[in-house]
Amino acid sequence: MWKTTGWTGVEQPSPGPRSAVHGKVPPTHPQTGQQWDMRSLLRKWQGEIRKTFTGRSDAPPDWAVRLEEGNDAGYHHPGSAVWAVHGSMSPIVAGIRTLLMQSLHPGALAGVHEHSNFREDPLGRLAHTIRWIFTVTYGSREAAEDASGRVRRLHAPVHGLYDGNDGQAHSYSANDPHLAGWIHIAFTDAFLASHKIWGGPVPGGPDAYVREWAQAGRLMGVDRPPLTEADMRAELDRWYESGQLRADHRVAETVEFIRKAPLHPMLRPGYRVLFAGAVYSLEPRYRAMLGLSVPRLGPFPLPVRLATKAVLGVVRLTLGPRGPSEIAARARLLRLGMAAPDA
Repeated sequence: MWKTTGWTGVEQPSPGPRSAVHGKVPPTHPQTGQQWDMRSLLRKWQGEIRKTFTGRSDAPPDWAVRLEEGNDAGYHHPGSAVWAVHGSMSPIVAGIRTLLMQSLHPGALAGVHEHSNFREDPLGRLAHTIRWIFTVTYGSREAAEDASGRVRRLHAPVHGLYDGNDGQAHSYSANDPHLAGWIHIAFTDAFLASHKIWGGPVPGGPDAYVREWAQAGRLMGVDRPPLTEADMRAELDRWYESGQLRADHRVAETVEFIRKAPLHPMLRPGYRVLFAGAVYSLEPRYRAMLGLSVPRLGPFPLPVRLATKAVLGVVRLTLGPRGPSEIAARARLLRLGMAAPDA
């Protein structure tokens, strides 16, 4: 499946004139037939990555730049566990794992299928989620609270009924504290697990990340989010044993959509590796529920863990060591006299 017929991984038109450099045929755009040189191809690829994560390929999103505003340090600071985890590349894999895990709750999945346009605009939904995560991570307290309030207002009309595993009809609401608890714990577990595999050290250890990110859960209406890794593991066990989670045809459709996300053809080979990494990071019991197994990468088995690390490294080189949200946050802290730019 790794074999491609051109630079973009799609069928290429017949070659045009050979390049004067090394006598090779430059790669060709699959729709226009226009030849690309290596530099323009690289710029296009970089732009597609930025567009996927921020919604823009030419400049940082406006909301990220505005994180420089505000009159306090925010809920999370340089040197915190949250900054360490969210400032690494591991959240890219964690985001995929989060979606897979969250789909196991029929109420959460019903809300997505019945009240969202995830099929028509998946990248738009991704950009909105990234905006909330990074605003809570790097913004002032006012910015974090405003962003969370905005999400909760958008969630207000998201409610309905779903058939539970007990054969009874159950109500769901996106702002229900119980359901929000599942969303929060699936997120926290995914981000921590992925960082353990592909990230660096966590200041204060895993407990510090769970405790610090509990604030995000509280902002989203979660009652008593777990404060230690052990508490989080125990809560996940309770969810698994409660009989509320399930994998049905709707979950299978969602998993297949996530597996074959409608990305630009240039990004699909790397995404295939990242999806494999997300599956690799899952606990075996959830992997079994989702009907997934760690896929083979290429005609010869490649170590998924190593391949994922390599792709994340390439993305890091493309996006730079710091994102615009962190840069804006450091500028705010410097303005307030609370930290040096590289503290």
